[in-house]
Amino acid sequence: MIIPKTREEIELMRESALIVSKTLGEIAKVIKPGVTTLYLDKIAEECIRDHGAVPGFLGLYGFPNTLCVSPNTQVVHGIPNSKPLEEGDVISVDCGALKNGFYGDHAFSFEIGEVAPEVKKLLQVTKESLYVGIREFRIGNRVEDVGSAIQKYCESHGYGVVRELVGHGLGRKMHEDPEMPNYGKRGRGKMFIEGMVVAIEPMINMGTKNVKQLKDGWTILTADGKPSAHFEHDVALIDGKPEILSTFKYVYDALGIVSNEEDEFRRQPLS
Repeated sequence: MIIPKTREEIELMRESALIVSKTLGEIAKVIKPGVTTLYLDKIAEECIRDHGAVPGFLGLYGFPNTLCVSPNTQVVHGIPNSKPLEEGDVISVDCGALKNGFYGDHAFSFEIGEVAPEVKKLLQVTKESLYVGIREFRIGNRVEDVGSAIQKYCESHGYGVVRELVGHGLGRKMHEDPEMPNYGKRGRGKMFIEGMVVAIEPMINMGTKNVKQLKDGWTILTADGKPSAHFEHDVALIDGKPEILSTFKYVYDALGIVSNEEDEFRRQPLS
């Protein structure tokens, strides 16, 4: 059952989402070759707690850390470790925070130093597909309208769209109805309703759509050993249109990137 949120609840969710956004911004300041993902995990936990929240992933379903960090051929749910990042890596950093009873859940794929042109394109297309999907999150549409748009966009570039992992509703629980697949057929799935909040998160592979899982019970890898990318925003349906609650602004500020990609999904600029 989809649980719509009041305007007041959406503002609380915006606060949780922006704590995650700020945490990813702190990660962006320090992520580079030689840094370990365990160090990134420490930075993230400190940032979340400093903002009066608690890590949303730590202990969730038994997950052992604050961040899911998934380099190169890992798709999602990678566990932080002591292996240093290397020049040319690409790494998905997925983070959650819980404050005032509501979750934020947000992800960005980082380039470590100079990455191969084909990997850079994968990240670009995956992030573009996120906004392609968000545009379909509006009154009158259904769940698979979002997935169909993402799938069509990514497959037109020759990429594989993961089937086993999907976005989701968000609220007092990390995972609520509806599931938000990144594939589908237009006109199918649950109707969108005013006040619902979802996490839209394309998980796109350079090669096959197929994945496999490590024996740790968490880490998901591409089946063919090619790179994967992952971007995620929290989005509310307000006045029939999508409004992004999270932001990549803090990441971009840290990396010196200027972007207006989120402007169409905001009623007012971020302060």
